[in-house]
Amino acid sequence: MENVERFTTTRLYPDGHEESGEAALISEHNLNIIINEQPVYTLVCTKNDLKELVVGRLLTDGFIEKADDINNIYFCKYKYEASVFLKSDIAWEETTVKVPTCCTGNRTFVSNAKEHVLHRLPDYEWKQEWVFSLAEEFKNGAKIHDMTGASHICILAREGKTLFVTEDIGRHNAIDKAIGYALLNQIPLSECMLFTSGRVPVDMVEKVIAAGVPVLVSKSVPTVQSVELAKEYNLTLICRAWPDRCEIPE
Repeated sequence: MENVERFTTTRLYPDGHEESGEAALISEHNLNIIINEQPVYTLVCTKNDLKELVVGRLLTDGFIEKADDINNIYFCKYKYEASVFLKSDIAWEETTVKVPTCCTGNRTFVSNAKEHVLHRLPDYEWKQEWVFSLAEEFKNGAKIHDMTGASHICILAREGKTLFVTEDIGRHNAIDKAIGYALLNQIPLSECMLFTSGRVPVDMVEKVIAAGVPVLVSKSVPTVQSVELAKEYNLTLICRAWPDRCEIPE
């Protein structure tokens, strides 16, 4: 796989003996995203589902509202650069280079001067069995994670049916890939659930609310701020989701 390379290793043990081994390591890919000829992002990601990543990031950062807002996306030969042309002009403003809680070296150089407003999500009826089904699906793993143990997984589902499974070195990127897939395939995000393998900080909750997804499920835990934001915008946040149990912060 292009996202994985194998290396020989030396294993050390407490009794002092050594032995040779082999490890599969995940590869970091740098993707520069240019919007309307303006460099905007450098994302550290894995090299799968890059179009979905770009489209998802455009939506969750407020550059677009629907896939039709994009005129074209062009990738260079080796996929180190994505040039995006939107149907509308963007008013740019300088921004402080930031590293969100995504555990990668993602950078943002400029942002959209238009205020990115979050909207309260409508009530959504979900079923417990959908959550446990997703937890079981996650337990089955995914290719990169199975080989390296180093990727985050995000599952896109609708009414308990898994529609898309994606992986990335960063959990925010994985969320964006799943959102981008839904947008590109005209799947109503208002009818979807997302399952993430990572902990849930406030900026991840902001992404999900911005996309209009009513339910976010995590194998891991939220922060205080993410729980508060989810309540404010009516996002159902389900955590510590396993095949036999889950928790909903009150």
